[in-house]
Amino acid sequence: MAEIIQRDGTWTFDGDTVRIVPGGKAHPVRQELGEIAVPVQAVAGISFEPERRGGRLRLRLRGGACPVLRAADGRLKDGADPYALTVEKDRTGVAEYFVDEVRNALLIEQVPDGPVDRFLLPGPALPVSGGGGDGTASFDGETVRLTWNWKTEESKTSAGPSSFPLSRIAGVRWLPSIGLENGYLRFEPVDGPSSAPPKFDPYSLELWGLSKKEYIAVLVAAAVLMRLPGARAALDAPEAAPALVKAAEPVAPPAGDHDALLRRLRELGELHRAGVLTDEEFSTAKQAVLRSM
Repeated sequence: MAEIIQRDGTWTFDGDTVRIVPGGKAHPVRQELGEIAVPVQAVAGISFEPERRGGRLRLRLRGGACPVLRAADGRLKDGADPYALTVEKDRTGVAEYFVDEVRNALLIEQVPDGPVDRFLLPGPALPVSGGGGDGTASFDGETVRLTWNWKTEESKTSAGPSSFPLSRIAGVRWLPSIGLENGYLRFEPVDGPSSAPPKFDPYSLELWGLSKKEYIAVLVAAAVLMRLPGARAALDAPEAAPALVKAAEPVAPPAGDHDALLRRLRELGELHRAGVLTDEEFSTAKQAVLRSM
């Protein structure tokens, strides 16, 4: 097992899962997400970026694997990124070892680095709420609620808090405030998006960037995004059923045939991901091949 413990958080890797626990003073987005278990099948790569006073450990996920990253669309700052860890100068060697361990597992498992067609991580726990600026958004898995504060425009407060079921939402978009430009959390109704600015749109929150906690609105966006009909269909769609293969007592290629052994590892990984091999069967078969290598 590889492990690195820092003030920014703790990462461990057992060969199958990268487990991420945020530090006590981590960004509110990371605190709200809490512990994250990232299966190696969701990982596209990992790197250590050296800096003057240490460096940064960065886990790169396959496109579409994480609903939070999908909702953020590349706009999360490093401090809010749950897959980045600040490494102190005296722990750079441990970080490099951690990188080697994960990369070796990716090689053995033959995990592709391309995008996936369904979320591989569960996303934020429900219920979830966040926002700031002119109001707060909450989502319980079925209904989105927007509550306003005293700074909200009258055109939005006149009808009281907004509440609408998931079936009325076609999309959601989160944009943090950048410089002097306000951001927003915007829900697009199925009958068409509003042309009004977020300041006047009853389906939107305006985000002013006055607090780090406003960033938690991205978690609301992620929770809604992964439960929209299109995303749900992808999550619920069964994998294409492969031909039945007897998993017991797999026969490994002759020792020394390195290419054949790598092909066998790749085949075992595909069978495991497809559900043909159980975790125990896959582990036994993989160890047999590794011994031959």
